[in-house]
Amino acid sequence: MRIDASRLTPLQSRIAAIALALLALVIAYFLLLHWWFVAPLLSVDSQMHDLQQIHAKYAAAIAEQPLLKKRVAELERGGATVGAFLSASDPSTASADLIQRATDVVAAHAQEGGGCSMPAKMPIEQDNGNAPFRRVSVSITLDCGVQPLAAVLHDFDRGLPYLFVDDLTLARSPTGRLQAQLTLSGYLRPTGAVQ
Repeated sequence: MRIDASRLTPLQSRIAAIALALLALVIAYFLLLHWWFVAPLLSVDSQMHDLQQIHAKYAAAIAEQPLLKKRVAELERGGATVGAFLSASDPSTASADLIQRATDVVAAHAQEGGGCSMPAKMPIEQDNGNAPFRRVSVSITLDCGVQPLAAVLHDFDRGLPYLFVDDLTLARSPTGRLQAQLTLSGYLRPTGAVQ
């Protein structure tokens, strides 16, 4: 459909001319200014904003450093690490101690609602490589009621030495209780550390 310019009134011609001029200005702005000057500046502004946020985060962490060093020194003086590590000095003895600890915890909850037993336990060989702390782990299978299992896991988590439960898998056992397979781990005290 063609518009015949001779049929437009002078007012319509001016409006059409202004609309075309505005359209030409918008196109010229995007072709000549925006993509060459404005868009790169907006990108730089966004990057500066991100860097300012990162700088503020690190500045806050650096500002807390003296307070954190003071807190760590207080904890070290107060014996925060006493009892945190396994008492044995070699991995095989530590594995046996870890299994005995697990047996004692399970026995303490054996008579609670639904009972709890430990049908399987086995040390896990680990290569700690150059890690500063040597990890000792045992694989344990528990057959427990819901409440005794929660109590056993709570005792593992809250006691000393610090123990860590990894790879927890739960399934319904044939007895109707829960069967939990898990890896229980602790760390040997680093050589040369104060007991």
